[in-house]
Amino acid sequence: MASFQKKVTLDDIWPDLDAGLSQLLTDLNEGFPKKRWMKLYTDVYNYCTTSRAASSTTAKRTSATGANFAGEDLYNRLNDFLKRHMKSLLKVAETRLDDSLLNYYKKEWDRFTTAMKYIHNIFEYLNRHWIKRESEDGGKKDVYPIYTLSLVIWCQSMFKPLKSRLTSALLALIEKERNGEQIDTTLVSGVIGAYVALGLNKDKPKETTLEVYKRDFEDAFLQSTDVFYTAESTQFIAVNTISDYMRKVDLRLQEEDHRVRLYLHASTAHDLIQRCERVLIEKHRDQIWAEFQTLLENDKVEDLGRMYSLLARIARGLDPLKDILEKHVQVVGSQAVDAVAATAANEPKEYVETLLRVHKKYNDLVTNSFKADPGFVAALDKACRRFVNDNAVTKKEGTAKSPELLAKYCDNLLKKSPKNPDEAEILELLNDVMLVFKYIEDRDVFQTFYSKMFAKRLIHGTSASEYLEGQMISKLKQNCGYDYTSKLGRMFGDMSVSKELMERFNATSGAKDLVVDFTVLVLGTGAWPLQPPSTNFTLPTELSSCETIFTKFYTGEHSGRKLSWLHQLSKGEIKTRYAASSRAGYTFQCSTYQMGVLLLFNDTDSMATEDIQTATQLTDNMLRSTLLSLVKTKVLLMSTDDEAAITKSTKFSLNKGFKSKRARVLINVPIREAVKKEEGDTHKSVEEDRKLQIQAAIVRIMKMRKRLDHTTLITEVVTQLQNRFKPKVSVIKKCIDILIEKEFLEREENHKDVYNYKA
Repeated sequence: MASFQKKVTLDDIWPDLDAGLSQLLTDLNEGFPKKRWMKLYTDVYNYCTTSRAASSTTAKRTSATGANFAGEDLYNRLNDFLKRHMKSLLKVAETRLDDSLLNYYKKEWDRFTTAMKYIHNIFEYLNRHWIKRESEDGGKKDVYPIYTLSLVIWCQSMFKPLKSRLTSALLALIEKERNGEQIDTTLVSGVIGAYVALGLNKDKPKETTLEVYKRDFEDAFLQSTDVFYTAESTQFIAVNTISDYMRKVDLRLQEEDHRVRLYLHASTAHDLIQRCERVLIEKHRDQIWAEFQTLLENDKVEDLGRMYSLLARIARGLDPLKDILEKHVQVVGSQAVDAVAATAANEPKEYVETLLRVHKKYNDLVTNSFKADPGFVAALDKACRRFVNDNAVTKKEGTAKSPELLAKYCDNLLKKSPKNPDEAEILELLNDVMLVFKYIEDRDVFQTFYSKMFAKRLIHGTSASEYLEGQMISKLKQNCGYDYTSKLGRMFGDMSVSKELMERFNATSGAKDLVVDFTVLVLGTGAWPLQPPSTNFTLPTELSSCETIFTKFYTGEHSGRKLSWLHQLSKGEIKTRYAASSRAGYTFQCSTYQMGVLLLFNDTDSMATEDIQTATQLTDNMLRSTLLSLVKTKVLLMSTDDEAAITKSTKFSLNKGFKSKRARVLINVPIREAVKKEEGDTHKSVEEDRKLQIQAAIVRIMKMRKRLDHTTLITEVVTQLQNRFKPKVSVIKKCIDILIEKEFLEREENHKDVYNYKA
């Protein structure tokens, strides 16, 4: 037996729906009982379902169309209802202006969208069935879920008539805020949120787009931003300093970024900030660039950092600054060296500290204010390389003076001295040395001087710390590679071997018979930068037995090896008993040559230059420098006061009135003339070594390439050697000629500027 359900018509349910929907849209704050909500939901459900269940005889006929027809009537009735509601809202809105309009619009928008979420649920059955079939299966583009329908109606009936006034009111509020007035940001945020929500995707109703927001608000907002900041920046920069202007721009950019986060859509950020950067920075970049030099000269670190941050925002905004910085640092560095040039050539500490002071100042600027930007780091490096290698001192003394003074500075740090700081501080200073070292072009000069001074520190036992010596070698190795420091490492090794050798020697009977304390360092000729003595020398009888006994011991230990005694590097101590000022006498710390001269006075009180030379066999120059060193330290007296007038007959005698506050007196003080000669010899040896290295580089290149033109060969030689020194083109040409003479190379017959490898 068939059962029948009473058919529900739209007229049956609409009066109650109308009243309920009106209450939801206007008085939702007063509350809406759950039972009433359920009643309305049930009415919609019954209406949508009874048309299919009305009778069994018509079920087949209405199964496909009955529900659709009933749903369409209800959908259209609701559509008309919402449009009437919009008209009433619009009528009131048209009486409002500016802020009043925005407040009304936001209040009604919030009320409407909240109510429509409830209404959407009441019509949920309609959404799930009829609306779904019509929109998805039926392909009707103008049928939407109820909440989406409400937004479409709002957009058509409320937003479009008001959008110009709404946008103008929003822009007016934002301009007020830019001018420093307080505004209701929640009001702006709410209205802009409505712009975003109205961006419906008609092809995909469940999705939203930013079309409405961008078309009806963002475009106008960006245009007004352009106009506002163009006027403000032009006026402000005309009456204020560039520093003040940059502070203003920095503040404005922060404000705009905050504005986006506070009430604009996040997608606006990029275009807004880009528009501000173009108007506030790019349009005025020439004026900002022009101020950079002044800020550098006045050390305006904060302003320089702000300028960097602003100009980094625009394309190629930093390029001119890099060139200005490079020239400025070069000038400041050169001026700093000019100020100390008179004394710095002979004062390594003053010279190096001057270079470091300039580097530290601008390195801090680049690191902190310019965020270690690679372009500015490169500009700083170029400038430092220039004034380190080309300044008042190097122009006067030669380009090799910088590495020489740096090596001497290292020697002062690593040598024992009561004036030196503690180990940790010296290590920091050595790190600073490496900052200067990386700019040195003639690194081979540094290597030569450093090696010689390192050798002297080891030989004379004057190193402040073996640890510090090792650290410095490690730093040089990291910077220049193993080959640069290999000999320094071997020197360390020779010192350890010599220590073990002396322990074995001291255990022999010959060593125990010696009447003097005697220590020998046996050093390999391949590693140590030591030259054979430039003079003959006859050892005093008191010392010759020591040398003979050790030579016999060593040849017994190592057959086939030959010892070469370097007396010019030897030293010793002599005890005196003749000075009336000290009962205990003095102990003189002296060179072996000085010792040879002084021991002669054990048998006589006075000797002529000629007699001293006959006894010691020293050359004229070495004898003269040795005697002068003893005269300058007041150990000997000279028969003439004129140092330049020393002849073979000049008499020398012991100064029995010698006085000193110290019991141990260092008299092995180098004469300036001897120091200058040694420095000159070192530079000459560097030049000779360079010629050999250039020739070796040419042979290596030509052996690999077989045939090269002159220009390419010069370029490749410079490239190969630039990490050690900067070879001069004129010297390279001479070396090419030498190799042609030696038949390593030959010029091509019809192309004189092309070389062929021959050997």
